[in-house]
Amino acid sequence: MGNLLQLLRKEDSNNFKLPDNVFLDFENALPVPSDQDLYDTVEKALDKSTGILEGLRAYTGATEPIREAIKNNDCEKSQVTAWKAVCPLVNALNTYYQYSIELDKQVVELLTVLCSEPPMESLENHQALAKQFALILDFVLAFDDLKMTNPSIQNDFSFYRRMRNRVKAYSEAVIETDNRYAEEHEVSNEVANRMSMFYAYPTPMLKMLSNSVTTFVQKNQALPLENTTDIFSTMANLCRCMIEDPQIVARFQQKETVLFVLRVMVGAIILYDHVHPVGAFYRKSNIDIKSSIKLLKDQPPNTVETLMNALRYSTVHANDEETPSVVKKLLAE
Repeated sequence: MGNLLQLLRKEDSNNFKLPDNVFLDFENALPVPSDQDLYDTVEKALDKSTGILEGLRAYTGATEPIREAIKNNDCEKSQVTAWKAVCPLVNALNTYYQYSIELDKQVVELLTVLCSEPPMESLENHQALAKQFALILDFVLAFDDLKMTNPSIQNDFSFYRRMRNRVKAYSEAVIETDNRYAEEHEVSNEVANRMSMFYAYPTPMLKMLSNSVTTFVQKNQALPLENTTDIFSTMANLCRCMIEDPQIVARFQQKETVLFVLRVMVGAIILYDHVHPVGAFYRKSNIDIKSSIKLLKDQPPNTVETLMNALRYSTVHANDEETPSVVKKLLAE
């Protein structure tokens, strides 16, 4: 067990067999007593993730009322109709933004424990916390994928911000006769400004996550940077090795676990690439990026295209001059 990290760091990691006892149990891992309180706190936060994703999937936007308001710029009724249509949507966007703040706190707490020991020991001793970190990675990729494919989010929020001051000039009667209006206008200027910065990024949750890790590193300078980056590289390599081993895949109780592990692998690669000085694509990176990309390409068509796009467009160093041409070619195919 102790020699596995050195094996994973080899430039050509295709020449070793993963020991039989190395298995990240993403399905059934339970917390050890010392992790129980943190586990319960993170679990409470994670319980909200399904509802957040469902809400984002159902987000249809206020495109038509906004179009009418723009077309009839001098019509107070059209402006107020669009405003009332967009306010509950902005409240939903605020809910998602507030959830990112909650996750930010949980990520720091998880890293505090996971980075306190050498990576393999940590992943073995705190499997339930590693599972929760993996669930956060999975949520982040899912959220950002939905956000990137829904232009209504940016359009709605841009209209909302333009209208904030203008709507105050409308007749008080319009506002006073609609009690719901007052409730929907609860997003303060300060929060709206922060939301604007959050949603300006194509991948806002990933930006939050990478900022969380960066902040964690800055506040724990006595802790070697490698303690943090090695957690991500080790998790990425272990996820790849698990999927490459048919015997390990056979141990999965749910068919969806394969795709989940692949998403965690990609999330760990992206996070490593964001926080490591030379990134995940460097020739001597601790991550076997070529094998990871090939593994994705070996999956059934159309099942991992969003993950390939995440590696192409959500990483920092994929197009660096130092990135091997074979890796660039694999990403481009």
